[in-house]
Amino acid sequence: MVSFRVAGPSDYLAITGTGIKEIKIAKKSWIFPGQVCIRFDISPESYSFRVQAISSDNVTFVLPAVLTIGPRTDDVASLEKYARLISSQDKNSCKEHVKEIVKGVIEGETRVVASTKTLGTIFHEPKMFNKEVVEHVQRELLPFGLLIYNANVRQLVDERGVGFVSNAGIKMQQERANQAKVDVAEETMKGDMGVKEREGHMSQYAAKVDTETKIYTKQRQGELQKEEAKVTMEVKLFENEREAEVAKANAELAMKKAEWERQTKMEQVEATKAVQLRDAELQIEVERKNAARQMEMLKAENLTKAKVEYQTKMRESEWELYNKQNAASAALYEQVQAADGCRATAEAALFESQKEAEGELYSMQNEAKALEDLAKGESEYLKSLMEKFEGDYNKVRNYMMVDKGVYEEIAAINADMMRSLQPDIRVMNQ
Repeated sequence: MVSFRVAGPSDYLAITGTGIKEIKIAKKSWIFPGQVCIRFDISPESYSFRVQAISSDNVTFVLPAVLTIGPRTDDVASLEKYARLISSQDKNSCKEHVKEIVKGVIEGETRVVASTKTLGTIFHEPKMFNKEVVEHVQRELLPFGLLIYNANVRQLVDERGVGFVSNAGIKMQQERANQAKVDVAEETMKGDMGVKEREGHMSQYAAKVDTETKIYTKQRQGELQKEEAKVTMEVKLFENEREAEVAKANAELAMKKAEWERQTKMEQVEATKAVQLRDAELQIEVERKNAARQMEMLKAENLTKAKVEYQTKMRESEWELYNKQNAASAALYEQVQAADGCRATAEAALFESQKEAEGELYSMQNEAKALEDLAKGESEYLKSLMEKFEGDYNKVRNYMMVDKGVYEEIAAINADMMRSLQPDIRVMNQ
């Protein structure tokens, strides 16, 4: 039938059977038909042993030990191994079975480790020996899921009838006592030497401090003197800099004053020149006005005189004109007739001259147009030649000289020059 099992605080349940592959470890679980459940205790147990072993130098000794061993609870696999270990035992013989296994492992590993070391090494280095024994035992207990929680390996004990360990202990005690006496003597000697060295060091330190004090005093005095000299030099440098700045400022002020005076004088001269120029302009304007006024006065005076003379002469001439008017009318008529004839002749001559000028202008316009057309034709001809000769100026120039007969003219000119030189060429035959 189905039941529900719960383990205690220091127990675990190991379940096998239907639905479980190998073994199941749990604190509580349902138990179904076809399943088997056992409860096992995981509390550590302390085991006391007295292991007889032989060292590498064939000395027999006894190693007392108390080990606290129990299943490893932080690993389910270890619990499964421990459950398999105790599953075939009943509750009463379980602890004895585990004790026999642990005892066999401890004795075997202790003898193995002891066989590799001398008794002196084991006696003088017990911690190292104990550590190796515990490590070897723990390595052999892991397949059973057991863990050493505490290991208390006691001092070596002589086998009955063998006093090697006791004698070694006595020897070690004597060596320690003698070493203690030596250490006391050495410490006493070191103390006496330390006192003397301390006194010497104190004397040396006092002398050193006195010397360093004197040196420090001299250095301090020198530093103070250097500092005073430095301060004095800095003061002088500052005063010189101030004097240089004052001199520079005075020089700049003098330069600015000179510049201001020059500008003032230039402005005064320019103002004076401007006043003089304005006076001259005004004087010229006044003279021009005076000349115009005098001219107007002179014109008015002459005009008055002319009017009087004109009126007088008009009166005189009116009579003469009246007398001569009739005679002049006849002569004027004749002259008008003659002038009309001359005017007609002049108009005819003017018309003829205009026509001739228009004809010459037309012919000149036609000639200019022809020259322009000729220039355009030459330009287009040269442009076509340049395109034909792919922009090569030398080829175009040679073609033009050949086309215009320039080479023939040059040859003729050279021939004329040679003829004019009349060279006397003689060919001598030997």
